[in-house]
Amino acid sequence: MTDHLDRFHAALTVLAGHGHIKQRLIKAFEDNLVDIHEDELPIAMKQLFADLRHDMHRVMPLNGEGPICASVRKMSLDEASEIAGRIVSLYGEIARRRDDLQTSLPLTEADETRVPPFLVKSV
Repeated sequence: MTDHLDRFHAALTVLAGHGHIKQRLIKAFEDNLVDIHEDELPIAMKQLFADLRHDMHRVMPLNGEGPICASVRKMSLDEASEIAGRIVSLYGEIARRRDDLQTSLPLTEADETRVPPFLVKSV
């Protein structure tokens, strides 16, 4: 899941950059998210990402352009912004799930949970 978190983070970096929203959306998806498959994501995110992928491939390409470019070209600015927002939301969901999976490790020996002596099995 860390790889996916890194890929979504890279996509966000592109989306937050300068340039036209449609150009940033194409670059963010093509360079970072196009290779992610729904089956690699947590169950709660599979449909959200499948919907995103569908929206990014919904238009048949013309004369050498790819389906992502064609789909984004046909979007309004509001649609492109909404899809960019969905990428941000997916990133947030992956980050939250990763944080939930990590166990908190003790910072010092004093923070460690000690086993009471009466529970220790003697040999």
